[in-house]
Amino acid sequence: MKNEFNHRTVSIQINGVILKGNLVVPQNPIGLVVFSHGSGSSRLSPRNNYVAEVLQKNHLATLLFDLLTEDEDKIYENRFNIDLLTLRLIDVTQWAQHTKEIQNLPIAYFGASTGAASALKAAAFFDADIKSIISRGGRPDLVLKDLDKVTAPTLLIVGGWDDVVIELNEKAYQKLQCEKKLEIIPNATHLFEEPGKLEAVARISASWFTKHMMNKK
Repeated sequence: MKNEFNHRTVSIQINGVILKGNLVVPQNPIGLVVFSHGSGSSRLSPRNNYVAEVLQKNHLATLLFDLLTEDEDKIYENRFNIDLLTLRLIDVTQWAQHTKEIQNLPIAYFGASTGAASALKAAAFFDADIKSIISRGGRPDLVLKDLDKVTAPTLLIVGGWDDVVIELNEKAYQKLQCEKKLEIIPNATHLFEEPGKLEAVARISASWFTKHMMNKK
């Protein structure tokens, strides 16, 4: 299967810093999903990489990158600086829009934990240029004031045992004015570590992205 995918390590230079990323492009891709990881995580997140592999098998290119440099990540406050993380995601999205092998692909975001907040805020900035968004165990409540500006179809996925985050997502769901869905995965905790639960997240994500990528530029 591996030879069907073009795997590439990328160094994304923006505003004086270099962010490391992993870009995978399948044959005949229908779109690009840019991942926005949560606090304390990175492009190497095993959960995000699992989801990415499922997306790749569904003809979706994926870009996982570090929102912060190693030195920046050592400063704890940076991990929760949503404005900084959003600017990084915006810059990386613009890099993707000008990178030859992916520049013509419609773009979607997959945000996990605090990464969902920066994904939604960046999507509000790009408006129609972002085709869909998924939040996995996300914190969209951190950007409540921006949610009414999001136009991309948005799927909020939360574990059924993640009580506090369900409540926060319900609050955010009410603020969203776009096409939206709140998907609660039964008997799953915040990280979807229970058997079969991350697989369910990946399957639902592939379906959502495929539906909203088709016939859209």
